[in-house]
Amino acid sequence: MSSIDLPSTPKPSLTRFVLPIVTGAGALFGLLTGSAMDSPSPGLVIGAVVGAALAYALVSFMPSRRAGRWAAVALFAVIGLLVGGLPGIVAGAAIGGVMGWITYWLSTGDYRNTVPIYYTAPQVLWHNTYLFICGLIFFFLIAPIVTILPLSFNAEMFFTFTPKMLALDPEGYSLRHYRDFFSNPDWQQALANSVKIAPLATLLSVSFGTLAAIGLSQEHVPFRRPIMAILISPMIVPLIISAAGMYFFYSRIGLQGTYWGVVLAHAALGIPFVIITVTATLVGFDRSLTRAAANMGADPVTTFFRIQMPLILPGVISGGLFAFITSFDEVVVVLFVGSAGQKTLPWQMFTGLREQISPTILAVAAILVAISICLLTVVEMLRRRSERLRGMSPA
Repeated sequence: MSSIDLPSTPKPSLTRFVLPIVTGAGALFGLLTGSAMDSPSPGLVIGAVVGAALAYALVSFMPSRRAGRWAAVALFAVIGLLVGGLPGIVAGAAIGGVMGWITYWLSTGDYRNTVPIYYTAPQVLWHNTYLFICGLIFFFLIAPIVTILPLSFNAEMFFTFTPKMLALDPEGYSLRHYRDFFSNPDWQQALANSVKIAPLATLLSVSFGTLAAIGLSQEHVPFRRPIMAILISPMIVPLIISAAGMYFFYSRIGLQGTYWGVVLAHAALGIPFVIITVTATLVGFDRSLTRAAANMGADPVTTFFRIQMPLILPGVISGGLFAFITSFDEVVVVLFVGSAGQKTLPWQMFTGLREQISPTILAVAAILVAISICLLTVVEMLRRRSERLRGMSPA
């Protein structure tokens, strides 16, 4: 049997395809750099010229990808050194690496490697444009969080990058804000209140949310959809409305300004997350297992803890983690329902921004980001474990 030779993909045109796109990328980087230096127009022009020259030189004279990319990194690092000193070297090297990668990605036709061979040019364009838009959205979502982390090590009492920080001078960095957080009694009291409130609120959310999800997953339960809509309404209704409603309701029954009032309010906010995650886990649950356990004489409680709970445990823990994060980071409801004795960590951060503008907030924000990342990592691990248990992914 003779092999069939598929037609090879034509090499992209340098002048009509590669050069304009790389020129546009260089103009974008130049615009961003120029805006940071209060000269956006010259940065736009210089970036476009450098991008065009780089694309032409790499494609025409440097077919080796590795050598070409290192050349681009070196070129932009030198430009960064001339423009911004030591920090400019770091930024320039990063931009050079991206520009070199884009040039070879386009000139070698690698941009078609992730799409089926039968895709037309508009379909390939849309596919890569979609990926670019997703990356741009991710950048704008993550950039504010990434900015906070180095600012938390600022040696000065400012919320901005100091000249020493921009010059990467070790004297511009310090742990003073972290020391203030761990030594200041106001911050420690707020941390203690958050630690007292969040775990109990999470326990209540997991207990009630799991039972509600299991009950609503039964087909014979009447009015399942309206009940589900009511239970997840705290996630949909604007938080300020929920907070105002809880304030008026709790003030009537004597829970406003009490520890249990804040706990119950946070539990109500966390229950929708538990219901959604547990309900998603129950989609792949085999009901015949519970019927088999009942046929063998197991009572409903034993069946739940010995058969059903181990299989839905990843979803329960994931919902509990989301409920914990919601309680630990919540500030609007506790402002309405709590009192000065229940001042939580987010409340203390809000007070610090409104009254004294303490840079310690940056250190606290960095700590909360680290905690959230750890918890979300656990959630992802549990999600993958749940998929393996249900046979939705390879072991």
